[in-house]
Amino acid sequence: MTGAGAAAHARPGAVFTVEGGRPLSGRVRVPGDKSVSHRALLLGAMASGVSRVRGISDGDDVARTAAALRAMGARIDDGLVSGGPGGLHAPAGPLDVGNSGTTMRLLAGVVAGRAWTTELTGDASLSARPMDRVAVPLRLMGAEVAGRGERCLPPITVRGGALRGIDYTPPVASAQVKACVLLAGLGAAGDTVVREPVLTRLHTEELLARCGARIEEEERHGVHVVRLGPSALSAFELDVPGDPSQAAFWVVAASVVPDSAVTVEGVYVGRGRRGFLDVLARMGASIEEVPTTAPGDLAATADVVARWAPLQGTVVDGDEITGLDEVPVLAVAAACARGDTVFRGVGELRVKESDRLAGVAGLVRAFGAGAEVDGDDLVVHGAGRLSPAAVDAHGDHRMAMAAAVAGLAGAGTTRIAGWEAVATSYPGFAGHLGRLTDRSP
Repeated sequence: MTGAGAAAHARPGAVFTVEGGRPLSGRVRVPGDKSVSHRALLLGAMASGVSRVRGISDGDDVARTAAALRAMGARIDDGLVSGGPGGLHAPAGPLDVGNSGTTMRLLAGVVAGRAWTTELTGDASLSARPMDRVAVPLRLMGAEVAGRGERCLPPITVRGGALRGIDYTPPVASAQVKACVLLAGLGAAGDTVVREPVLTRLHTEELLARCGARIEEEERHGVHVVRLGPSALSAFELDVPGDPSQAAFWVVAASVVPDSAVTVEGVYVGRGRRGFLDVLARMGASIEEVPTTAPGDLAATADVVARWAPLQGTVVDGDEITGLDEVPVLAVAAACARGDTVFRGVGELRVKESDRLAGVAGLVRAFGAGAEVDGDDLVVHGAGRLSPAAVDAHGDHRMAMAAAVAGLAGAGTTRIAGWEAVATSYPGFAGHLGRLTDRSP
């Protein structure tokens, strides 16, 4: 597989090539937000009535959530989602969620309140990712959760039933853990409270409020507190906003390739997801946000306009980038900047689809900049213009796309092995790259 206009769904072992040094120009609409898409499907399947969800992510991860819900009796067709309190049933066999940690963790919360046993399995990469962070609170609520070893590695089995609400502070900031606990809490006896010393993505709270859940939020002494009472959900309508984690690739690409100007349309820019924009602005990027929703809308969106500008190194606190999904491409921006950039407290990158902490450092070095890991910190020594490279994504979609952006930033041909991983979240990435660099097929 070669060229920026290569097919969206690549064969296993595919190699993608990027020709660097050519400016990006034009407008692009990224897939619907992956986090919102997962949650909208889950809540739509649990709610009474038929929900209409437009712009759902077309990546494999979200497709796995849809398939799992269908296996439990939900109807999902052309953006219409239904199931209802009595419409879901035990699946006939194990639910294979592929590479989607979000599907596994959130679905565990959904089935924990059901009087049946569910086995959740995934691919080799997901099978190495710990699920103890959801197993612990679900067990406290009364569910039985079993996996491999102390870290509860997949496959996991959830035996659900009558749950009780808990007051829980996750030991590691995680929107997936918060969502899991809140989804389980919908049918639990008493209130369920989640306390976050570090704010994570707010999509679960936003969508629960949209479909009528008894949910309250407050900030208390620097802690984000969410309180959820037992709730019946009502059907809702939603236009899924553009995924900021995907938008980040084009915003960074436009920022580091000279003479570039790109508009990413309809991007979610709400609290908890705009950290990469704030970091880039601090580095000197030329970024403009043109609001596309009314002030106060639950899904605040904007057209994000990014133009090339010289960048300077900075210090990035891991808490600024909820979920850390944008760190790989921000490290590419740091590699193109003058001076050093320090990403502090990003050790959680070690347990993503790959060991992204070591992987990002290796990626930066492959393109000619300097990088090292210091405990849970990542230090990138900016090199200005990058050199082409041959790299392997190791099954990690974000690493593959970050490598593509790095390849754009230098003259010459970059080859990226394992490109098929991009289908996990952004199967149209290659086509969009081709259009923005005027290399459409």
